Amino acid sequence: MIKSIGLLFLLFLSSCTHYGQLNFITDLPDKLEENSGLISLRDSTIWTVEDNGNKDEIYKIDFKGNILKSLKVKNAKNRDWEDLTKDKKGYVYIADIGNNANDRKDLTVYKIPDPEIENGSKIEAEKIEFHYPQQKKFPPKKSKRYYDAEAIFHHGTQLYIFTKNRSNPFTGETHIYTVPDLKGRYEAKLIGTVQIGQDWKTCQITGIDISPDGTTIVALSYGKLFVFTGFTWDNFSKGNMREIDLGIRTQLESICFINNNTLLLSDEASHGQGGDLYSYTLQD
Repeated sequence: MIKSIGLLFLLFLSSCTHYGQLNFITDLPDKLEENSGLISLRDSTIWTVEDNGNKDEIYKIDFKGNILKSLKVKNAKNRDWEDLTKDKKGYVYIADIGNNANDRKDLTVYKIPDPEIENGSKIEAEKIEFHYPQQKKFPPKKSKRYYDAEAIFHHGTQLYIFTKNRSNPFTGETHIYTVPDLKGRYEAKLIGTVQIGQDWKTCQITGIDISPDGTTIVALSYGKLFVFTGFTWDNFSKGNMREIDLGIRTQLESICFINNNTLLLSDEASHGQGGDLYSYTLQD
């Protein structure tokens, strides 16, 4: 409880500047301008990765924007690392699932032990490899490009993947798949489809997380949040979805809960904007 109060107090002190509805915390390091995934394992710090061909490393950063630690991820290759998630046992999952052109056949989630307790400069990864059984062509025709993904979270013994729709014309659908959280090769299981919206600029899912109590899922896009409640684990379409316009249109890529109501978000540096860490508090 003391740690949580301290973290919230630090966020309050850091949040004097507002970007739309987001509270600014800090600039992220210039070397991490393509940050693409975000988790919080301990108070007042985050872990992040970069996407699309950057280093095979995971970075620990404090709320002043300092890199405190970096770890080389062994047995891994950064084809397009797009998100981070964690489980209740302390494992961290790096989602190498970016697939802009819908032509990849090597989709992988790397599972690593708690990086907080790694004393060296490297950390070993296990591979969770998978494919989408509905995809028959690589790439499919433009109207069927549903197989990019930048959003993953963990629940129970499963990894949940929300796809990023790249269809043209844009259909606004997000497909939801599950993959076991254990080393191996799998056929991803399609468990549902959710209609996000018709505006491709703000309705492509770029990040996601689940609240610690497991009752709320928040998906991120370039400027909006989509809050899911009342869902069932085998059919998300039966739940409720609430849309929140954040009032900015930067390249928001990463989101994570630090408690059941408070979120951390980050965006990539692009066109002179972004490259920052923010907080946001969900309201009932």
